[in-house]
Amino acid sequence: METHFSIHMSGFRFLRNVLLVSIAGLIPPLALFVFLSPGFSTALSQGGPALVRFLRQVLTNGLPVVFAINYVGFFLYALSKQTERRGDPVSLVAIDVLARLSLFFCLHALIYVLSADWYGSFGGDRMTAISVVAPTLARSAYFENVSGVYFYATFVSAMPLYVTAIKQSKMFRKAVEPLPFVAGPFILAAAMFAATAVLITILAQAILRIQG
Repeated sequence: METHFSIHMSGFRFLRNVLLVSIAGLIPPLALFVFLSPGFSTALSQGGPALVRFLRQVLTNGLPVVFAINYVGFFLYALSKQTERRGDPVSLVAIDVLARLSLFFCLHALIYVLSADWYGSFGGDRMTAISVVAPTLARSAYFENVSGVYFYATFVSAMPLYVTAIKQSKMFRKAVEPLPFVAGPFILAAAMFAATAVLITILAQAILRIQG
């Protein structure tokens, strides 16, 4: 992993690797979502407007969101691997979690507004587009809509950073001790990623209450 994401490689190569991993990370949860949605695979297999809208949604909403979040995750991972870096890597995990939350909400809002302008989505109304962000993201952690696909597709950038931080951090060391020796860091990293999903749900529900 370190050979593919390093602060010493060219910017173009780094961006290319993030894009390739983002596409690869999207495919499994996207396929699972289509499989679990009754009648969805049948509608897509028939082509036509349903397939066009779905592909447009994935390319204009999903891929940009996944790419941006993965870029931050892999950049922080690259920083964590620098031997000259000082300080506990728990700070990088905190930055990553805040970035995931911010980007997930802000990019969805921005893309929804642009979709209203460009494609007439949400009745072409920007305020309607913004108002549906919170209820949509409130259910994404439960994999009930395609936004959940986009969130879980970013798992590929969370794990390398979190596992590395857990292995290096004195703060995380005690939390890992009760867990199996080899699998411990991976179990804790997965739990941290799941906690981020919970935070997204909590924030989205809080916004819903503010919206009334």
